[in-house]
Amino acid sequence: MAMAISSGLHCSLLMATLTLLVVQAQGITRHYDFNIQMANVTRLCGTKSIVTVNGQFPGPELTAREGDRVHVRVTNHVAHNMSIHWHGIRQMRTGWADGPAYVTQCPIQKGQTYVYKFTITAQRGTLWWHAHISWFRSTVYGAIVILPKLGVPYPFPAPHKELTPVIFGEWWLSDTEAIVNTALKVGGAPNISDAFTINGLPGPLYNCSAKDTFKLKVEPGKTYLLRLINAALNDELFFSVANHTLTVVEVDAVYVKPFTVRTLVISPGQTTNVLLATKPAYPGANFYMFARPYSTIRPGTFDNSTVAGILEYRNPGSLSSSSFDKALPIFKPMLPYFNDTNFVTNFTTKLRSLATKQYPAAVPQAVDRRFFFTIGLGTLPCPKNMTCQGPNGTQFAAAVNNVSLVLPTTALLQSHFTGLTSGVYAANFPAMPLSPFNYTGTPPNNTHVATGTKLLALSFNTSVELVMQDTSILGIESHPLHLHGFNFFVVGQGFGNYDAVNDPAKFNLVDPVERNTVGVPAGGWVAIRFLADNPGVWFMHCHLEVHTTWGLRMAWQVQDGSKPSQKLPPPPSDMPKC
Repeated sequence: MAMAISSGLHCSLLMATLTLLVVQAQGITRHYDFNIQMANVTRLCGTKSIVTVNGQFPGPELTAREGDRVHVRVTNHVAHNMSIHWHGIRQMRTGWADGPAYVTQCPIQKGQTYVYKFTITAQRGTLWWHAHISWFRSTVYGAIVILPKLGVPYPFPAPHKELTPVIFGEWWLSDTEAIVNTALKVGGAPNISDAFTINGLPGPLYNCSAKDTFKLKVEPGKTYLLRLINAALNDELFFSVANHTLTVVEVDAVYVKPFTVRTLVISPGQTTNVLLATKPAYPGANFYMFARPYSTIRPGTFDNSTVAGILEYRNPGSLSSSSFDKALPIFKPMLPYFNDTNFVTNFTTKLRSLATKQYPAAVPQAVDRRFFFTIGLGTLPCPKNMTCQGPNGTQFAAAVNNVSLVLPTTALLQSHFTGLTSGVYAANFPAMPLSPFNYTGTPPNNTHVATGTKLLALSFNTSVELVMQDTSILGIESHPLHLHGFNFFVVGQGFGNYDAVNDPAKFNLVDPVERNTVGVPAGGWVAIRFLADNPGVWFMHCHLEVHTTWGLRMAWQVQDGSKPSQKLPPPPSDMPKC
């Protein structure tokens, strides 16, 4: 039965966490229950039934400390298959709990239950969880807050308090599954979203949404820790709070050298923690917080709207019990133009690891294997007896090294573990483009991509350098790439075609930022390094959901090491079956 969520209940639902069955001390096991169920939600003048966790939108916050074990029992009560990914969790030797459907698990079918079990190892900060099948993460997502170990302080001035995590999302008036299925049938681009949201609320700049506005309530002269998560399906976002500065202290659950900005950029899949310093005295005003897209594609092909929340100050001199005055003037922030790539570049180059004794930057200094991947869009021929809406009557597609990954009907990790890989996948993913071309110049005449299910095999403890190059085949575009199972160091980036002779001399091997999701610059390249110290099969894909759907995805197969502690354990007994 569908549940109804009213706007008035939203704040309490947002703060509600799952029932914590075991709460003892540091290093404990934390048990949570996720019930996948339908709920009726009213937004933008319309009501629709959406898939949720525990009837909440966004879903419940998962809180743990570094070193804790986490068990999440997920029961699927809806007619759709489901899986949950714990985005950014390293999953050391727990690949069975990673979550992407048909990569590390078969999806959880209606009426089935699966318990995800993992340990939070050497991570602290903000991550998030979301559905990892089709487009269900449009409504199935929530925050993961990882606190430091007891007694361990933040490596920055302690905030007065933490504010509610801010999660950016997208909202469609129509059913997203119908939208993506229609797009796949006709080979064209799916409809863009109707609004952006902050914690599920579109805010006052959209029709019928003034009452659905997210508000942060603060006091003068305080410093607050604000956790930001971009859960939007298809858009990178600028974010700013009017007349306030934001000091960036952490990205993707890794501390960074603090720096202060008025506006930041955050890609789908990424998280950013900032310190928000409030005015020293009651300002007698309220302040909008805005988020809107960064995109290099033409307007009309992405949702170029703005979501607004409100920062409200408590008036210390008021006799009111709430002491928040909603009738005050409100100030707006100024955001960059939608395609301001220079701003994005200037922001991302400020990100640096702490690189201290307590929080070292363990950048691989020597490299065992180097790879070069092209990242971009392409086409597929239109099937016979069908009219396609892609470029020149083709179907839209996307690929890594011209391979558009086709997901199998059984899980890749299961096939890898059992050795029964015949007919499921081949371990021959190309290490570089088979046909080099001018990647950011005039596109080649043939824009077709190949399709297949190929993995790239790595020996345990291989140090990897990967350069990812955007292509201009169907126009340059920024692609946020997410690597499962690992963090990586962003050692370099630039524009134009990567120069393998001269560009490596400019790599930062001292304090590069450590992430799990990085933007491949529009018309440029990014270089990352990581150590393949986690056995299993690990998905890597664009976190623009439309591009993943079109095939911009691949997987790494990391072999077992020689020691028992370096081997992938057998799957759990309750592992879902296809």
